[in-house]
Amino acid sequence: MDVHTAAKEHVTSGEGWSAGARPLTGRLNRLVGRLRSFDRRHPLTWDLHVTAFFVVAALVDASGGWRNVTLNAAVPVWLVVSMSLGFSVPLLWRRGHPVAMLLVMLPFALVNSWSGAHLQASFLQLVIVYNIALRLPLRTLAGSVTLALAPLLLGATRYPEDSWNQQFMPAMNSLAVVALLGLAVRSRQEYTAALVERAQRLEVERDQQAQLAAAAERARIAREMHDIIGHNLSVITGLADGGSYAAKKNPQRATEALEAIGTTSRQALAELRRLLDVLRETPTAELAPQPALADLDHLVDGVRAAGLPVRMTVHGPTDSLAAGQQLTVYRVVQEALTNTLKHAHRVDRSGEPTRADVDVSYAPDGVTATITDSGSTGPQHRNRPATGRGITGMRERAALYDGTLEAGPSPHPADGWRVRLHLPGIHLPGTHLPGPPKDAAVTAVTVVKGTADQ
Repeated sequence: MDVHTAAKEHVTSGEGWSAGARPLTGRLNRLVGRLRSFDRRHPLTWDLHVTAFFVVAALVDASGGWRNVTLNAAVPVWLVVSMSLGFSVPLLWRRGHPVAMLLVMLPFALVNSWSGAHLQASFLQLVIVYNIALRLPLRTLAGSVTLALAPLLLGATRYPEDSWNQQFMPAMNSLAVVALLGLAVRSRQEYTAALVERAQRLEVERDQQAQLAAAAERARIAREMHDIIGHNLSVITGLADGGSYAAKKNPQRATEALEAIGTTSRQALAELRRLLDVLRETPTAELAPQPALADLDHLVDGVRAAGLPVRMTVHGPTDSLAAGQQLTVYRVVQEALTNTLKHAHRVDRSGEPTRADVDVSYAPDGVTATITDSGSTGPQHRNRPATGRGITGMRERAALYDGTLEAGPSPHPADGWRVRLHLPGIHLPGTHLPGPPKDAAVTAVTVVKGTADQ
C-alpha cells in the first residue's frame, strides 16, 4: 500500500482530525453575523455592554497597572481614575456623535500627556477615530487624526527621552492603521449595499418583465380564442340561416347544413379544448401545428359552406415564408372573412349576392394579402364598426412583423369593405422569391357559389 492510498483510507474512515469538522472561517462568519444582527435589533443594549466592558478595563488599569508604563508615578490616583472614566464613558455615544466624543476626550488626553501618566485607556481614542472613518467624510477624518496627534506631540515635548520612538511613532502608526481599517470596512459596506440595491433593482425588473410577458401572452391567447371561436360561430350562424331557408324548399340541403354545423362545432370545440389544455399545462394535452397558408383552402371551403361565395387568388410560392408570417396571413384572412359573414348584407346594391375576394401575393419585398367584399357600405346600409377587437387583433399581429394593416370601405366608386395586409420580407433561409411575372401567373383561382345561391 502506497502513501497516497493510506492517506485516502485514513481520511475516508473518519479517523482524520478534520473529518466532519466545520471550517473555522465559517464559524467566525456565523458568529459575526449573529453579533451584527443583535446590534441592529438592540443598538443601545450593545453600546451599553461595550462601554461597560471598557469602563471596567480602564478602572482595573487605574487600580495600579498604569504604574508599569507611566513616565510619572506621582500622578494622584483620583486624577488617574478621572482620566480613565473620561476616556471610557464617551464610548457610549461613539456612533451617534463621534467628533463630539473625541472633543470630550481631548482635555483628558492633554492632561494624560502633560502629567506623564501615559494611561492605557488613552488608546480608546482609536475607537472614536475608527467610527469617524466609518461614517464621516474624509475631511473630517483628517481633522480628527490631527486632533488625536496633538496630545502626543505635547507629551513627547514634555518628556523627550525616548518619547518619539516609544510613544509618538507607535501611536501615529496605530491611528493610521485604524483609519485605513475604517475606510476599508466602509468601502466594503458601500460595495455590499450597491450589490444589494442592484439585486433588488434586477428583481423588480425581472418582475416587470414577467408581467409584460404575461400581458403579451394574455393578448396572444385572446387573439387566438377570438379568431377560433369568432370564425367558427360565424360559420355556424351562416349555416344555420341557410339551413332554415333551405328547409322549406329542399330538406336535403337542410340536412347537409345541419351536418356541416355539427362538423364545424366539433372542430371549434376540439380547438378550444386544445388551447385550454395548453393553458392548464396538461401533460397529455393534444398539440397540433398552427394553421399555415396551405390551410387557406380549407378555411375558404368552410366560409363557402356558410353561404358566402369566395374567390381566392394566390401569386408566388406559399412555402417561402416563415411559420409566424404564414399564421399572421391566415388569421387576418380568417378574421376578414368572419367580419364579412357577420356584418355584410346578403346582397349588394345591384341585387347580386355578396361575394368576397382573397388575393395573396408574394414578392421579394414581402407578402400582401387583400380581402374585399361587395357588401353594401355606408351608415345607412352597413353596420360594421371601424374598430373593434377583431381589427385591433389584426393590427397587433401585423405589428409583430413590422407590417401594416388597412381596414375600411373600399375606395370609391367600388362598393364593399377592404382589408389589406402587408408584411415585409422575412423569408426562410435559402429561399428566393421571384418577382411577379408579366402575365401575373396565378397559382390558384377558384370561384364557387355559396349554399345560399344553390
